[in-house]
Amino acid sequence: MVFFRTVSLLSKLRSRAVQQPNLSNSVRWLQMQTSSDLDLYSQLKELVPEQQERLKKVKSEYGKVQLGNITVDMVLGGMRGMTGLLWETSLLDPDEGIRFRGLSIPECQKVLPAAKPGGEPLPEGLLWLLLTGKVPSKEQVDALSKELRSRAAVPDHVYKTIDALPVTAHPMTQFATGVMALQVQSEFQKAYEKGIHKSKYWEPTFEDSLSLIAQVPAVAAYVYRRIYKNGEMIPKDDSLDYGGNFAHMLGFDSPSMQELMRMYITIHSDHEGGNVSAHTGHLVASALSDPYLSFAAALNGLAGPLHGLANQEVLLWIKSVVDECGENISKEQLKDYVWKTLNSGKVVPGFGHGVLRKTDPRYMCQREFALKHLPDDPLFQLVSKLYEVVPPILTELGKVKNPWPNVDAHSGVLLNYYGLTEARYFTVLFGVSRSIGICSQLIWDRALGLPLERPKSVTMEWLEKYCKKSS
Repeated sequence: MVFFRTVSLLSKLRSRAVQQPNLSNSVRWLQMQTSSDLDLYSQLKELVPEQQERLKKVKSEYGKVQLGNITVDMVLGGMRGMTGLLWETSLLDPDEGIRFRGLSIPECQKVLPAAKPGGEPLPEGLLWLLLTGKVPSKEQVDALSKELRSRAAVPDHVYKTIDALPVTAHPMTQFATGVMALQVQSEFQKAYEKGIHKSKYWEPTFEDSLSLIAQVPAVAAYVYRRIYKNGEMIPKDDSLDYGGNFAHMLGFDSPSMQELMRMYITIHSDHEGGNVSAHTGHLVASALSDPYLSFAAALNGLAGPLHGLANQEVLLWIKSVVDECGENISKEQLKDYVWKTLNSGKVVPGFGHGVLRKTDPRYMCQREFALKHLPDDPLFQLVSKLYEVVPPILTELGKVKNPWPNVDAHSGVLLNYYGLTEARYFTVLFGVSRSIGICSQLIWDRALGLPLERPKSVTMEWLEKYCKKSS
């Protein structure tokens, strides 16, 4: 078997150039996709040499430029505010939120191809954008969808490995185990063992990454159906796109739920490189661990309560409000419940962010979806009240830099409305989404030859001596 494959016959097809809507001057650099080539691999092969030269130029011209000062607070505070990673696929601004290759979420919704007119962006389109920096045509997205479907079959040994775990194991444990079991098919590992030149590392990494992205929905759906639906599996539907097919395999075939899944995967896919899951994937991959090993490690970081598990905690907390106070709770009652939560030493889940200093655009995107599709849902109305009640209380406390809701504050309520009520499973959905961003950057890590990550650590004694000497 050749260790990497392209889109074969698809690469010979041609698509017409599609006129895209105008964007603001802030994204003037964006290359609108007019190439007739439907093959994502060949697109990358053209881009890699010029980006390699660009990196060499940055290193030679700016290698000694300082990017800021490191303080003791940064060392002790989780390295917050410390610039120390290259992450090409997205950039997070504290005030305006995430931009995917320069495009904000509203801009992505305008220019990325959708399954239907005026619908949510197809995740395949975002994958193309993250990898190439170009907005794809609908024909290119359809070709990529077909390519992912051709890679989506999961070997039986993966399901047997998951079945070896107790059905009561946390969904993230089962999901990460499934991803690890996929690793035996790694083309990067095979190529490395055969002595592939480092300039070609990105090619089997591309192969592994596309296969991984294609297969994780089936693995995730298997975990869901195993735990919650008596093991009754639903095969993939080759007529559906990536997000729609994932919803289908989970057991949800309503058009609105499929639209929600497209939006969910798109907005959760990437959030620059400093968050736990993205950084973990990058760190492990810097040791030349293949995409399967790297992404499995990222999933274990995502499973933490301070990262991806937060979306589970939000819905459980909201349901606790309803259980104690009812669905028609007043704002004053809600204020009392929020204070009760805070005074008990707990946090209000879904509020605050390590970087953002305003309402998360991913929250606003989901809010707009809810206003369109489920404006009268009692839990959505409760979330809307929390948006009004919680930030002033957190501001009054004075202990948080960002009192505004984040992406986790809303996603659980949307999923719950369409029948996906199992909160313990929500982080698996996050994991499927994050495969797109982590794997896209991992391909570029190998294409750019980024080195082994090895920051310096110090002891408290070293800090004390250094600071006393410097004062």
